[in-house]
Amino acid sequence: MKKLQVQLRAIVKSLDRLSKEVDKISKALGKIKPAQAAPKKKVRKAAAKKAPAKKKAVKKVKAKKTAKKVVRKKAPARKAGGQATVLGKVLNVINRSKKGASIATIKARTGLGAKQLSNALYKLSTKGVIQTQSRGVYVKK
Repeated sequence: MKKLQVQLRAIVKSLDRLSKEVDKISKALGKIKPAQAAPKKKVRKAAAKKAPAKKKAVKKVKAKKTAKKVVRKKAPARKAGGQATVLGKVLNVINRSKKGASIATIKARTGLGAKQLSNALYKLSTKGVIQTQSRGVYVKK
């Protein structure tokens, strides 16, 4: 315990010395005139301006302008069943069912994952193409 107290006192003394040195330095900086500090900044700015001058010395070769072709994306190729998208697949399964299609049957027939199927059902219901008959059963509107 005594060793700890001795160490703490030594730390306090060293902190006091450091704070006094910081005060001296801050006073010395306060006495410096702004005119003395300004030339240093001008030298830096001048050095910064000289660097781009060296870059300008490099010869630049002009490239010929070529006309850019506008490439339009084609619609995705439809599969044999006429199902172009995930939404098309899900809607097709729902349209074929008379009493409505459950999530399990849609998932089995389309081969979609749970998250992808959930997103497709949400999009179709917000578009107003399908509606919920009961929980987990969807029918054409």
